[in-house]
Formats: sequence, structure tokens, C-alpha cells
Amino acid sequence: MTMVYRAVWVTAYRELLRFFNNKTRLISSFTMPVLLLIVFGAGFTNTIGALLPGVNFTQFMYPGIIAMTAFQISLMSGLSIVWDREFGFLKEVLVAPLPRSGIIAGKAIGTAIVALFQGLIMLVLAPFLDVPLDVALVLQLIPVLVLISLSFSGMGLLLGSRMKSQQGFQMVMQVLLLPLMFASGVFFPLGNVPAWLGALSKVNPLTYGADAVRQLFLGAPADGSVIGVTVFNHTMSVMDDMMVVVAFGLVFLLTAAAAFSRRD
Repeated sequence: MTMVYRAVWVTAYRELLRFFNNKTRLISSFTMPVLLLIVFGAGFTNTIGALLPGVNFTQFMYPGIIAMTAFQISLMSGLSIVWDREFGFLKEVLVAPLPRSGIIAGKAIGTAIVALFQGLIMLVLAPFLDVPLDVALVLQLIPVLVLISLSFSGMGLLLGSRMKSQQGFQMVMQVLLLPLMFASGVFFPLGNVPAWLGALSKVNPLTYGADAVRQLFLGAPADGSVIGVTVFNHTMSVMDDMMVVVAFGLVFLLTAAAAFSRRD
């Protein structure tokens, strides 16, 4: 058990050092969500108008952008495996007396802490968008972002364990990122979308993560017709959403651990 803890701690600490020592990555990971808020907000707020009483399009999109930030950073966790493999560092890690499950867990935890940090940084924009923010909301948001980050880290690590090059991983990420983001309700409500897109959103784990964060900020409408996600005519609560996210996350992490052990 001590070796497992050591593997988790060492691997997580290295992921944190890698992120915070890379100023370019630190700045760019914050810039992209802000640009999306500015571009989409400026372009559609006046056109679409209010989605809820006192809630314009930018305010609607803002919680989804926070969830998307955690999702995007977590999904890129697999890149560390590919990078370590290409430069030979992974072999050095694997010959050490560290359990591979601990390595996967450490990478997921390290990435989740980074994603949480980035998500919380986005909160500085709340006053400028007239989004109510208090200590109670932040305390509720932290475990939600942690669970979202851990779950999607599992997806990224699963993909990274199957990739041989950084170019291949980046290409797969580009193919996955946009469909998952646009089919999750980050940028628009899912209540009136075509049936095929609604069905696709139900099997998209980011849908439930974005819905949970949005409900924390904006509340959940009683009928789910505007911002709530409904599954089999049941309007999802924050707890329901997080149960789905955790279920996806367990599948991703366990599969990633198995794939990592077989491949390397």
C-alpha cells in the first residue's frame, strides 16, 4: 500500500510541476475560454436575448465554459503518457518499483488539481458578467469540478495509453473536442435541439458535467425546459449529474489502467 501512495504522490507532483513551470501552457489554457466567452457572448447575447429572467446568453454560457475548461485540460492528460513514452522517461518510471495503477491514479489526480485550479481562476470573471458568486457556491463547485476533472482525466489517459505519437494524440483530440463540446449544452440549451443531437447529448458525459455546474450557478428550472437536462422525462439534479459523471469516470479510469498495463 505504501508503494501505491508513493506512486500516486510522485506522479501527481510531477504533473503539477510540469504545468506550473510551463508559463505558455498556463496562459493559453486560460486565454481560450476567455476568448470563447468574448466572441460568443458579444456575437449572440443581443441576438438571442434572455434565456431566463435576468440571465442573458453570456451568463448562461459562463458555467458551461468553466466545465469545459476542466474537461479540456483533463482530456489532455493523456498527452503526458505519450510525451513520456516518446522521450524514454516512461521506461524509467516503469522499471521503478511502483505499481502501474498508482501511476495512472497519480496522473489523474495531478491533472484534476490543475483543472480545478484553472476552473477556479475563471471565477474572477463572474463580477464582470453580473453572475452572482459567494463562498457557499465556490465550496459546492470545488467537489463538482474535481469529479469532472478526474473522470475526464480517465478518458484522456485511456486515449494516451493507445497512442504512439504526440501528433496522433493531438489529431484524435481535435476530432473529439469540438463534437463533445457542442453536443453538451455548453453553448446552447438542449431543450429544443433536433432529436439526433438530443440523443447524442445524452451519451456525452460532458453534458452532465456542464449541467451540474450550470445548476449551481443558475439553479434548476422546475420543468427542465430551459437549462435542465432530462433523461427519460426525469430532470437531472446536480447529484444525478454527478452520479453519471462518476460512473463514466470509473469506466474510463479502470479501462485506462488496464490498457496502460497491457501496452507498456
